[in-house]
Amino acid sequence: MQLNYFIFSLEYAIYVQQIAYEFKHTPESMRESMAFKSTDSYVATEDLQMAVNAAITLERPLLIKGEPGTGKTVLAAEIANSLDAPLMEWNIKSTTKAQQGLYEYDAVARLRDSQLGNEKVHDIANYIKKGKLWDAFTSKKRPVLLIDEIDKADIEFPNDLLHELDQMQFHVYETGETITAKQRPVILITSNNEKDLPDAFLRRCFFHYIQFPDQDTMQKIIDVHFPDIKSRLVSAALKRFYEVRNIPGLKKKPSTSELLDWLKLLMVQDIDPETLRKTDNTKLIPPLHGALLKNEQDVHLFERLAFLSRREG
Repeated sequence: MQLNYFIFSLEYAIYVQQIAYEFKHTPESMRESMAFKSTDSYVATEDLQMAVNAAITLERPLLIKGEPGTGKTVLAAEIANSLDAPLMEWNIKSTTKAQQGLYEYDAVARLRDSQLGNEKVHDIANYIKKGKLWDAFTSKKRPVLLIDEIDKADIEFPNDLLHELDQMQFHVYETGETITAKQRPVILITSNNEKDLPDAFLRRCFFHYIQFPDQDTMQKIIDVHFPDIKSRLVSAALKRFYEVRNIPGLKKKPSTSELLDWLKLLMVQDIDPETLRKTDNTKLIPPLHGALLKNEQDVHLFERLAFLSRREG
């Protein structure tokens, strides 16, 4: 096992060096024409911008991981807007099969039509339903294809797409045709780490993990969504928010999207920033905490902490 791991690590190191070399020698004009940057509605860190542009330049799928609520899915729409490209979304479920992304053949409908004497039964293409990969491969304009939450599917799902994502083509057995991509789509794949992805699949992707935003980056995100919000409220809310996230034992830490929901409620309810700054024993749970704490275990944790704090005080 150790030998296999060493061989994989060596292969991956060589692969990373090859990517770096290819990216370094890409013409500057090509980099600029396909450059992704922060937009008016999305704040992207320098690392994230570099990862997106590297994946676009190298024409490799970009695998994005990170905590839920850090903007992985929204990123695809922002890339499409930035590049003026059509967006195609393939939302993965636990029952999704790789074949559905290529095409599906409806044999039952064809049998029914043959029994009814329908003329279209003679053309099998009438019963082929195109999948998202088919649409992306045949798009007139280079699209952005989002494969969202790939880790929800069966463990074999990524392996079943290896050839199609690598060669950018697949065969339709019912009609005998081969569908080949007119141009490689920009592919964004998101994962919440519910399952480990196969090594062979990972080697074909450019990987980036979205770190949870620090306070300065979070301030920029808030400014994008709430440009007119009071600075005193933001300062107090951010301090309280990160205090909540840092409580040991939380089952689910509040995310960026939950912070934005909480801020919206604080503005609607006109909560005084001083209320958020209170640290007495009865105020351990922040006001309108239902926007931040999403399960009873975390609420009970804060109640226990408040009880212990009162008893010790």
